[in-house]
Amino acid sequence: KILTSEVTFHKKVNVKHIGVNINKTYRRVNINKQNLFHNLIALGAALIVALSPFQIALGSIPITLQTLVIGLIATLYRPKEATLSVLLYLLLGAIGLPVFSGGNGGLHAFIGLTGGILLFFPLRALVTSLIANRKKSLIQIFIANFLGEVVLFIGGAISFIIFTHSPILTTLKLVVLPFVLPDLIKITLTTLFSLLLLKALQSRSYFKIEK
Repeated sequence: KILTSEVTFHKKVNVKHIGVNINKTYRRVNINKQNLFHNLIALGAALIVALSPFQIALGSIPITLQTLVIGLIATLYRPKEATLSVLLYLLLGAIGLPVFSGGNGGLHAFIGLTGGILLFFPLRALVTSLIANRKKSLIQIFIANFLGEVVLFIGGAISFIIFTHSPILTTLKLVVLPFVLPDLIKITLTTLFSLLLLKALQSRSYFKIEK
């Protein structure tokens, strides 16, 4: 009986010890996931900030590399991380940091001809990420980024119409048509860069290509 009691006691101790180790491991895994989550968002916002100053003047609205890097982030990241990266970038600009195109910052940047484009950045990232999220299909990634750019065209057209009171045809002529070819080039580059980065990041479980 004494031997049986000792065995039972040791089993209980071992089970308790195993349970404690499992809880500790689970907590470490959760902490690591949270750190990765926050790091990805911070990195995404930082990349957008780094490329935002670069722009090419064409027509009434400048072409910036913001949309190219947002497309990359949306293709590589999951929808939540992609959208929050863009929202963090917009928040940095909203509080006055000069992170927007041309070194602008502040709430006034959201008001004007390009305000609609800024406001539609998170939706652009969400749409692209939902469709292209870590896929290896070149066509699917291209379509995902194309539809994301359509979202920005809609945002830009809305703000242009509101502030200039222009008719739809004039808006299409000034805001949409001049940017179709440059944006197709950017979408193509985004697609190619995304595929290269996905292949290079396959050792990281987060970036594993989904079949």
